[in-house]
Amino acid sequence: MSGGKGAGGEYAAHMTGHPPGPLWTGRASNRVQWLLAAAGAACLALGVELAVDASWTSGTVPLLMSVIGCLAAGLLILFGTLAFVHVAVTVDSQAMEVRCGHMGLPRRTIRLAEVTSAEFVPRITPQHWGGWGYRWRPERGTAVIVRRGEGVELRLDDGKLFTVTVDDAENAVRVIRTHLRALAH
Repeated sequence: MSGGKGAGGEYAAHMTGHPPGPLWTGRASNRVQWLLAAAGAACLALGVELAVDASWTSGTVPLLMSVIGCLAAGLLILFGTLAFVHVAVTVDSQAMEVRCGHMGLPRRTIRLAEVTSAEFVPRITPQHWGGWGYRWRPERGTAVIVRRGEGVELRLDDGKLFTVTVDDAENAVRVIRTHLRALAH
C-alpha cells in the first residue's frame, strides 16, 4: 500500500486490501471553548466563595440554593465545554470513530456497513445544527460540531445524517468512499 499525507490527517491513496488499524486520522479544535470553560471555573469559584463566606445573612435555604446552583452551573459549563474543545476522528476499514474532548467522551463509532454515502461539506456552522457540541435534530440526525469549517457528512442506512467538523475532511471522505466501494464487492 502506498500512502500520502494531507494537512491534518493521514490517508491511504491507493489501497489493495484492508489493513488493520487506522487509515485516516484527523482532529479539529476550538479555542473559544476555553473561554466558556473559564466561565464554568468562575461559577465554581463563586459557589465555593459563597459556601465559605460566613457573612451570609439571608438564611440557610437561600445560601444552600446559591451554593448548589453555582456549583452545578460551574460543573455543567466546565465539563460540557471541555468535552468539546476538540474532536478526534479515526477511519479504518470497518468504522469511523469520533472521540470528543480530552477523555474521549462522548464517543461514537459508526460501522461503515451502515453508511450509504459520505460527503465533504466545505462549510459547517454551529447555526446549521443549533450550536456547538454533540447535537441532535430529529429531521436530520446527529452531529459533533466543535468549530466552523469543513467536515464529513455520512448518510446512514436509516436515512439520517451524521456530521462532524474535522480538519482534512476531504481526504477522510476519499478514504471512506474507498472502503464503501470495497464493502460493496
